[in-house]
Amino acid sequence: MTRYNLSMRFRILIALVLVTAAFAQVVPKSITLPITLDHNRVVIDIYLPLPDGTTKRIRGWVDNGNPDLEMSRRAATLMGLNVTCDDKACTAPPPASITLHDTKSGDMQISLANIKEVKIPLKPVSAATVMDPGMSAEINIPASVLRHYDVLIDFPDREFTIAQPGTLKFKGSSSKVLVNIENGLIQVPSQIENKKYNLALDVGSSISFLSQDLSDKLQGAHPDWPHMTGAIGPANMWGRPEEPASKLLRVDRLQFGPLYLTSVSTAGFPKDVMDWFEKRAGVVTIGLLGSNALLNYRIGLDYARSTVYFDIGSTFRAPDFDVIGLTLRPEDDGRFTILGIADFDDKPSLPGTPDGIQVGDHLVAVDGIPVPDSTMGQVWSLLEGTPGQERKLTLERNGNKFDVVAHVQHFLGEPPDENNSKKKSSRKN
Repeated sequence: MTRYNLSMRFRILIALVLVTAAFAQVVPKSITLPITLDHNRVVIDIYLPLPDGTTKRIRGWVDNGNPDLEMSRRAATLMGLNVTCDDKACTAPPPASITLHDTKSGDMQISLANIKEVKIPLKPVSAATVMDPGMSAEINIPASVLRHYDVLIDFPDREFTIAQPGTLKFKGSSSKVLVNIENGLIQVPSQIENKKYNLALDVGSSISFLSQDLSDKLQGAHPDWPHMTGAIGPANMWGRPEEPASKLLRVDRLQFGPLYLTSVSTAGFPKDVMDWFEKRAGVVTIGLLGSNALLNYRIGLDYARSTVYFDIGSTFRAPDFDVIGLTLRPEDDGRFTILGIADFDDKPSLPGTPDGIQVGDHLVAVDGIPVPDSTMGQVWSLLEGTPGQERKLTLERNGNKFDVVAHVQHFLGEPPDENNSKKKSSRKN
């Protein structure tokens, strides 16, 4: 064998080693991305595959409580998907994968091979970028996709990690859970008032939900538990017509797997919604625990072993209902409509006179900061504050703009302690 042939073989071997090493570097087993927490929802960057071989960055919603892959019409058009519509909705065959990118780890392909179709809302061309009004995300990563990976949602450090099964080393208290093998939805064994239930784990929901029947029973048994009518703050998820009549209850204590949680704010699931939710879960369930109750935790989802981990990272309790008492509806055109005004101490929390706020008015600005084209989370960050603080609301009605001064109030809070109040009064006298 000639020296030339030996040299050539050596070069080929070196090239193969380099290619293998390079390939290993660009196909990480896990990837960690920063989270934007928007209205308690986990939003990350996602890269869509385009027909010309490049990618397009959009915002994506990590939604483990929804089995359906959804996206905006614009996202589907960018990828060249074959979209078909009827009079209610649109669908399309999914792309083979989407890409998550980290400058340190490289790119990770998230397979969509098990997804049969993409759901696309039927919206006018002017709202092509809207997947759900009030959100920046144009695509979600649903439970049916996440269930094929290890997942870590780190709320305290605002990070999202996804990895090949068996890759992540989870920490914290663990619980065996029920994972629907068809869609990846998770039910956690739970207890309320010493009675056993299943509660879904849904970090895609900004608020926790209980069946209205159970919520009514708990409120009847504990009239001192804070409660109110009207979806405000994190309970104002979508601005649906029923939200102004939504009943909220702060549950004093519940057990969720290994966790013992206190003062959990919940909204009621009407019976028809509860029936639909239970059918999709595939097991008897009583509601769901949303991200509002889990913001202090790192949540590990080990789908392969049907185990969930909870690692506490903070003990800070944010005042979730120190807000202006409005229920809003985000519109496809980026505007926000006043859908309802919550009561406070059995009275309207905001002026409703002709010079005040009326249902149907559009919220234009808060303290001079424009509201249109914001997300629901951004708007509610403007409407929250310390109880008693003033907020100047700029409204529009019939094309005319006007200002109203509103005050932040402590909704769904603990009732005043009469004994302490009497003690304070006696001290003053």
